[in-house]
This record gives sequence, C-alpha cells and structure tokens, in this order.
Amino acid sequence: MIVLGIETSCDETAAALVDGRRLLSSVVASQVEDHRKYGGVVPEIASRLHIQAALPVISAALERAGIGPEQVQGVAATRGPGLIGAVLVGLSLAKAFAAAREIPMIGVNHVEAHLAATLLLDDPPQYPYLGLVISGGHSDLYVVRSFEQTELLAKTLDDAAGEAFDKVGQMLGLPYPGGPEISRLAEHGDPRAFALPRPRLRSKDLDFSFSGLKTDVRRTVQALGDDLALRRADLAASFEQAVIDVLIDRARRGARDTGLNTLVVSGGVAANRALRRSLAELAQAQGLRLVLPPIELCTDNAAMVAAAGAVLLEAGRRSEPDLDAFASLAR
Repeated sequence: MIVLGIETSCDETAAALVDGRRLLSSVVASQVEDHRKYGGVVPEIASRLHIQAALPVISAALERAGIGPEQVQGVAATRGPGLIGAVLVGLSLAKAFAAAREIPMIGVNHVEAHLAATLLLDDPPQYPYLGLVISGGHSDLYVVRSFEQTELLAKTLDDAAGEAFDKVGQMLGLPYPGGPEISRLAEHGDPRAFALPRPRLRSKDLDFSFSGLKTDVRRTVQALGDDLALRRADLAASFEQAVIDVLIDRARRGARDTGLNTLVVSGGVAANRALRRSLAELAQAQGLRLVLPPIELCTDNAAMVAAAGAVLLEAGRRSEPDLDAFASLAR
C-alpha cells in the first residue's frame, strides 16, 4: 500500500511516501533559520511557513518517488502532539488530499510515529520491546507489545531532554537549536569538568526530570561570569554527560525491571552521537539488542508518519473527516 505521510507538528514541513515497509522518498523543509533570530520556535510563524511549504514539499516527495498523486492509496498525517496551529496545517491538507482522491486517511500520534521509524529498517525490532522516545517535548519510556499496544512506564515531569538542551544552549550563548550546537561544542570539552546533578538518579520510579539540571547550569554560568567563554566547551560536555547518564540509567533499569532484551531509542535527541555511543556500550554490557533509526529518521520527518499510517491503514483503521488535532498528550 502506497501511503503519503505529512508531518507539520513543529518547525519542519515534511512529506514522505512508503510502499508497505519500503521508503520511497522523504523530503523535509526546515524552518530553523526563520526561528533562529527569536531563539526558539514562534508558533504563528511556524504555521504560516507550513502553509507556504506544504504543497511544494509534497510535490517534491512525489517526484522523488517517481509516482503521481493518482497512485497514492492512503494518507497519514500527524494529529498531535505539537503546536496546534502547525499540526492543523498538515492534518487539514491530508484530509483534503484524501477527499479529493477518495482514499482513506489516518491521523497519527507523533510520539508513536517516532517508534514506527524502526519499521523502515531492514531488520526491524520484534515485539515486545522497551521503547525510549527522547525529543524536544518528550522523554518517555514504554513497553511496546505491538504497534497499537503500548504501556507508558515513565514520563518527563518537567522539561524534556531536548527542551533542556535548547534552553541550556541559550544560556551558553549558542544558536538555536541548542542540541546539535551543544553536541558539537562538547566534543572539545571535558565531561568531568563540572559536577552537575543527575536528577532522580536514585528515585524508585523511572520518571525523568531535567529542570533541576538546567537550573544548576544557569547558576554555573552566572558564577563563571566573564570566564564562561573559556569554559563553555567543558560546561557543554558536562551538561551533555549528565543528561546521557540519566537516560542510560532509565534504559538500564527499564530493561531490568521488564525483562525485555530489545531496546528501541528514537526521537530527536537519539541523533546525539555521544548518547548513541553510550547506548551501544550499555547494550553490549547488558546483552541487549539496540535498535536506533538512522539520524535522518530520528529528527522530525514524515517517513515515520507514513510508516505508522501504513500499519494502521493496512489493519483497516480509518479517521473520519472531523478528526481533531491535539496539542499535548494527556498525562
């Protein structure tokens, strides 16, 4: 089944086509340069830019796949969570495309779509598995028994990991988005230079919290004053290592508590190279099978949306034309 996926939940306008589990094309138009001057995503600007970019991006995805609109058999679009205005752009376009072509449409949960990115791999994970989704808005740990049967083990209590990266990037005077900038800077720093906290490392539950770590970085920045420029790389490396230590702890304890031997890690923060190295070390030490999507499928993209949609549509699931978008997950 050839499925068109559309993703507009934040600041990437993306379209992709899959044929079953085979990726035919993936196109992403980033808005990073448009938002960088503001130090973060401006929702109203994001929505307007999605409106401008959506049709050209879909046309490019169809062209790269070498197919025409008449060959598309189903449409999938992110319905949330995300910036509500941005989500509505892609969801409305998907409804219109499906109605015009008289084909089925399905709304997809953005967080579940991150896990679905692994369906496009040559050797996808077998159910059940432990799924860790780490992005700008989410730090969630799941037991995934099937694509439609997941159990939330742990969630973020405040800032998600990716959000903490972006906010700390601002404190360090780095361009938006902070995550990739911190990662690049950290390569030249000493991760042991600053004794930053590892929030909730000894907690009985597996929930995440990064606001305290962020606050400690702010205090360190203030204490350094004019010396920050000389210690910026060390502080970036120390912060990055603190986040990684927490994520590795949750993955290790989650695998131990559930007895699952496959770990799937996805979401934008899963593109962090230092984290990927630490996850590989954890998997080797604990005898786990580690499944990581390629970096281009970790950050927001429509290939994962199309993959998730293909599973649902092939199972006979359909969304009605009055399907609502949503901004956040109920916790």
